Parts: sequence; C-alpha cells; structure tokens
Amino acid sequence: MHITGISGNWNSRSRTKSLVESIVRQLERRLPTQGQIIDLAEAGVSLWPLPQPKGLPDDLLEQLKRIESTDVLVVGSPVYKGSYSGVFKHFFDLVDRDALRGKTVILSATGGSDQHALVIEHQLRPLFSFFGAFTAPTGIYANEGDFTDYELTNLAVCQRIERAVGEAVDLVHRTSFSDPADVGRLICALESRRVTASKY
Repeated sequence: MHITGISGNWNSRSRTKSLVESIVRQLERRLPTQGQIIDLAEAGVSLWPLPQPKGLPDDLLEQLKRIESTDVLVVGSPVYKGSYSGVFKHFFDLVDRDALRGKTVILSATGGSDQHALVIEHQLRPLFSFFGAFTAPTGIYANEGDFTDYELTNLAVCQRIERAVGEAVDLVHRTSFSDPADVGRLICALESRRVTASKY
C-alpha cells in the first residue's frame, strides 16, 4: 500500500503543500503505511523543456514512477486564473494515461478566496476522470484565511479532510473486490452524499 501526495505550487513553503500534508497525515492514521510528498516547486524548472518522460532527470523519473504505482493519490494545486497551476498540469501530462486507472484520488486546492472553490469540480475531477481514477466525492478547498503561518487551522476544512479520507479508505477497501459492480455501487452511494467543493 502506497500513499503519495503531490503539491502543484511554485513555492516550497506553500499553503497547498501544507494542505496536502494534512490530508496525507490523516490517511496514514487510517491505512497501514507511511505517505510520501512530492513537491513540484523543486522540479518545475526541469519539467518545462520536456514534453515526454524520456529525458527526465533520475529524481523526476522516480517521482513519476511513484505517482504511477501509488495506491492512493492526494493532489493539490493553487488556483491561477480559475484553474490548476501550469506545473501541475505539465507533470500530469507526463503520466501514462492508464497508470492511474482504478486508483483512489483525493482532490484539494487552495486559493485567495472561496470564489475559486469550484476548481475541484470543474477542473480537477474531470482531469482524473480522464485517467479512469476513482475520486473521493468530497473535495477539499481552503483559502488564505484558513491558515495561520502556512498551517491549516480552520476546523471546518479539517472536518472535510476527515470526510474525504473516510471516503477514500472505503474506496481502497472496495476496489479490491473481484466484482466491478461492487465498486460501482459504492461510488453511486458516495456520489449521492457528495457535498459542494466549498467548505461551507
């Protein structure tokens, strides 16, 4: 069992990374493994000239393989102009289109205000639907006011994390069933309880 978090920010000291770390820590309490965080702020400049995985530096190639082989993926991006960051999108452009099929993904994002909360439903969820991944119905969005010195301090956002982690753990356990209909029934049940991407 592997848990991997990926922060799509340009700066290593970021609210997005803090949010992803908070989600991964919660997952570690529910699943018997330790997660790993991939910080794209450390890789961004190296990524831009490369339209395909061939030619990636060894450290980035290892991170790409980690993403493609993980069991549970936590993704987070800051919102720029109503969408995820360019470095986040470019990194996932390098991921094999079938590598995430059937994997469990928790979606998260940060922005300056709640105006951008629907980025989870309008941008992130369709991206991972393309990959054939199972996304937890509850997305986690946090704005600048939800953090104190880059640490998540808003109780409502923490509660959304707990809900999303619970859904992800259910998906992890159920996707091991041999009958795909079992997974389908679970997803339908979770979708019926989906809340909006806003924390309210």
